[in-house]
Amino acid sequence: MTCHDRAKIQLAGRARRATTLVLSTLAAVLLTLIPWSGTAVAHGSVVDPASRNYGCWERWGDDFQNPAMADEDPMCWQAWQDDPNAMWNWNGLYRNGSAGDFEAVVPDGQLCSGGRTESGRYNSLDAVGPWQTTDVTDDFTVKLHDQASHGADYFLVYVTKQGFDPATQALTWGELQQVARTGSYGPSQNYEIPVSTSGLTGRHVVYTIWQASHMDQTYFLCSDVDFG
Repeated sequence: MTCHDRAKIQLAGRARRATTLVLSTLAAVLLTLIPWSGTAVAHGSVVDPASRNYGCWERWGDDFQNPAMADEDPMCWQAWQDDPNAMWNWNGLYRNGSAGDFEAVVPDGQLCSGGRTESGRYNSLDAVGPWQTTDVTDDFTVKLHDQASHGADYFLVYVTKQGFDPATQALTWGELQQVARTGSYGPSQNYEIPVSTSGLTGRHVVYTIWQASHMDQTYFLCSDVDFG
């Protein structure tokens, strides 16, 4: 074998190794962008009325780089620009170890991000502005999808008080009124919580707290609604 032939074989081997490295890196990146790629990252969220980040993912996940979003859905636009992973990981907005003392671990003005300031991933969900709403009536149902079938010790559902304007005011605990508290739910992928209200009109935030059963893991979920 000549020196020229050996050099060609070495170059071909390097090219194959480089291609393998690129493909492996690309696969790893894609897996980090897909929240359902494994049970370790599979959790859940309110899907109807859609939580803020689930709604942004549902409307724009296939078209998240479309500049039209800035005009058509400005609150989702700022959220996508701030951290796209908040939408790709719409099912991962939770805290561990709250011990039921939610007001102590989630400060006013950070309710929609669950106070997750250590990562900053979900901070954009606390942004004040005209989030797209889901139309609801006095009696409606909160539907939650649980990809990992964690089950629930209980759900708490709150609605903002009449007169609070989420388009101009930051959400605080004092602006919430509890409208539902459930018992436990066994492991499942879909839960429904019936809610009854009266006297509410216009834009509001539905705030759902899901205390999962598998460990002290709590989800804090903002859904924007419009009472017709």
